[in-house]
Amino acid sequence: MRFLKYFGSPHAALMGGRNEWATLGVKGELLQYLENPDKTIIEKDLHWLSLENNHLVTLNDPHYPHRLCEIHDPPPILFVHGDYTLLSSQQVAMVGTRNPSPLGKEIAYDFAKNLSQAGFTITSGLAMGIDAYSHQGALAATGRTIAVAGTGLDRVYPAQNRELAHQIAQTGALISELPPGTPAKNQHFPRRNRIISGLSIGTLVVEASLRSGSLITARQAVEQGRDVFAIPGSIHNPLAKGCHALIKEGAKLVETAADVMEELFLHLPNQQRTIPLTPPLPVASNRLTQHNELDGDYIRLLEYLCTEAQSIDNLVELSGLTAEAVSSMLLILELQGLIASQAGGLYVRLS
Repeated sequence: MRFLKYFGSPHAALMGGRNEWATLGVKGELLQYLENPDKTIIEKDLHWLSLENNHLVTLNDPHYPHRLCEIHDPPPILFVHGDYTLLSSQQVAMVGTRNPSPLGKEIAYDFAKNLSQAGFTITSGLAMGIDAYSHQGALAATGRTIAVAGTGLDRVYPAQNRELAHQIAQTGALISELPPGTPAKNQHFPRRNRIISGLSIGTLVVEASLRSGSLITARQAVEQGRDVFAIPGSIHNPLAKGCHALIKEGAKLVETAADVMEELFLHLPNQQRTIPLTPPLPVASNRLTQHNELDGDYIRLLEYLCTEAQSIDNLVELSGLTAEAVSSMLLILELQGLIASQAGGLYVRLS
């Protein structure tokens, strides 16, 4: 980041020369690397950038999100696949457990859908669970959602969300501070979380245990001076304990998307305040109608689940569809209340 501030652009920084680099405190292996950069890596990045809908946004770029500039350690470079203009939109981060309850999935989807309809971009981390349902809710409304990856954008982690990532790139954006070719590593994700909260006006935690990584995101949001919202639950539910802990620490307790918007509008005097919210439909009473509206592939998946629970691998083999397609379809069927996920990665049809 010092390089960009001093030189003004990545190209100027690379052309600076040994004396100027040394002036900035660069020495040792880094100085040697700058004098003899790995051209293979540079060519790989340039190739990625040449592909359709790929962009590079630097800290001194007018399109760099101003809210992210305000945090302690903004990423100097953002790789973007999709609509880079969304980076400067009004964003709400939604995070939570990777293993939510059926109610948690429904809440994440409905909150994201309503917030998206209100004009907010939904930002999350493309993880399984609450992240995925939040992205799906936004896609069902306006399509305005940003997924912050903990890998290079030439790969998707987890792989089960490959189809979801493809959908996000059509109307939203995938972003990462990591260059193409970077694999998933544990240390990437806490740093990724600071970008999720840093891009956003506020962070909403849907369901989280006391050890959930989403609490890291929430606390980073507090350090960044952003609002934190938490949805309460049963005192007997382990997935509510993280939210309850945040509320005790000062997070705002919210029960509806309107509660979130009421707080956010205090920061956004020009934002539209008359928001027609779409209430969640009672799942059980709508199953028959939803079933009748499904196309052939969805109906076949339901038929495979008639007699016993099935894994994604079994459904791929039975249907002849790709794993990505099956995962996406199962997510939609689950949101419609037609199937439920079980322990061990199995899915069962609901009567």
